[in-house]
Amino acid sequence: MKIIWLGHGSFRFEIGGEVLLVDPFLSGNPVFPEDRRAEALSGVTAIFISHGHDDHTADALAIAEETGAKIYCIADLAGFWGKSGVDCVGFNKGGTVKVGDVSVTMVNATHSSSISTDHGPAYVGAESGFMIEGEGHSIYFSGDTDVMADMKIFNDLHKPDIGILSAGGFYTMDMKRAAYAAKTFFDFKTVIPMHYRTFPALEQNADLLKAELPGVTVIEPDVLEPIEL
Repeated sequence: MKIIWLGHGSFRFEIGGEVLLVDPFLSGNPVFPEDRRAEALSGVTAIFISHGHDDHTADALAIAEETGAKIYCIADLAGFWGKSGVDCVGFNKGGTVKVGDVSVTMVNATHSSSISTDHGPAYVGAESGFMIEGEGHSIYFSGDTDVMADMKIFNDLHKPDIGILSAGGFYTMDMKRAAYAAKTFFDFKTVIPMHYRTFPALEQNADLLKAELPGVTVIEPDVLEPIEL
């Protein structure tokens, strides 16, 4: 299995013979090299969107058209995009979809969710995270969120060994709160921070997260550098 950071909250997962993009944000992403776009999109089989904000959805429709991959997202956003003829699968929190041998369950997050239109923001359902399960691993992709007591339920039901946690602060949990979530509610073997380093308002390193999680492998990702687990 390969986990590949595309910068900010965007990831490419090569798992179970599938290639999943989650929250692809390439155009306008200050840490993503535009000349490597084809590499990031090679072989994509599905696109998952956690919520409507532009730094998670800006490239989704173009990528779907370019690759032929379906978009999977909360039902409200699927309905919004579906009016334009986009091939979306809408599901909801607690629901699970299968992409080949990979299972993806939508779980709760606490944030906000709207999408930009020519007439201002449109509210497109609630924010979410995902549990991605395949190749003997269970990955918790937190999406944009703060700490929630719900996380205990996620651990009880899915027992994730890998946590990909928003940790940049300002818009989401910061490193201290992400560390609290990890050690209070989960038993991760590996933690990968996200939604940081991209913009000046966000935290720029994961030193505090590493210090707060002794015994857990905390991996600071590099853009387009595969993490093999």
